[in-house]
Amino acid sequence: MDCRNDFLMFLWAGNNHRTHKTAMSFNQATRITCPGWIESSTRRASGTKRRKSLSRFVGAQSTKIEIRRVFRLCLDHWEARWADTRIHGTTKRQVAAMFGEEKPSLLPLPLEPFRLYQFGERRVNLDGCVEVDAAYYSAPPGWIGRSVKVQWDGHVVRVLDPRTGQLLREHRIRERGRHRIPDEDKPPQTPRPIAQLLARCGKIGPNIGAVAEQTYRRDGPESVRRIMGLTGLARRHGAALTDDACAAALEIGLPANPYGFVRRWLERKPALTLRQVDPIIRQLTLYRDLIDSKTRENQE
Repeated sequence: MDCRNDFLMFLWAGNNHRTHKTAMSFNQATRITCPGWIESSTRRASGTKRRKSLSRFVGAQSTKIEIRRVFRLCLDHWEARWADTRIHGTTKRQVAAMFGEEKPSLLPLPLEPFRLYQFGERRVNLDGCVEVDAAYYSAPPGWIGRSVKVQWDGHVVRVLDPRTGQLLREHRIRERGRHRIPDEDKPPQTPRPIAQLLARCGKIGPNIGAVAEQTYRRDGPESVRRIMGLTGLARRHGAALTDDACAAALEIGLPANPYGFVRRWLERKPALTLRQVDPIIRQLTLYRDLIDSKTRENQE
């Protein structure tokens, strides 16, 4: 939101000590009032002069403090002047006095705000990672092909055991398309499913297999999805063309993103057209004579 304009509307929606509504950090409507140290400088002014005076105040303070901090000051002023001093309707006692008696029994506040997570279930891919918002986060070794519970917010991604709820891994949020794999989650040897994937690439084409082997040797588990993409390109464009594209990638030196290079090479490759005349294509009259001769033999 436009903090400066909303702050002006918040302060001058009513007169003097009437309560106002404003959205706080968690989008909850909180009734607060304007403290006297802000109102005192503009109380005698009216209309446009009032707004200009407050605009100068906000402009001078906005470079020093956040607007949310000013909101918090207003809330603190309302709590000290009205909320804490009022008499509770049921107990007929002052709120501040009751809180003073209960405060020793309360636990300390947490060091950070309560986290609001999104929940989901993911399958651990061949690279040992789960996908969350187009980024990839590792699970412990041995979880490839299994499902896990996932929680995430704007800061962390948590991987949980689906049966016990035990926290397996907690990662900081990563950019889209990137991996978060700590060293302890990188396998010391090539896992069997990945070895089978590399062998399948070699069967599709020798150059495809060479690109897959070199890519995995250089980039490790982060390259598994790109290698799987090569097999998808072979299904879409054919093994022969994809193998030729991988041969071109090997000739120039293995690119940083072999999958992207091969995909662009295949997209720019002109489509094959059928030829009507070619030395290896026989004349149609030869096929006609052959059909006629076979027909006469069958009739006799």
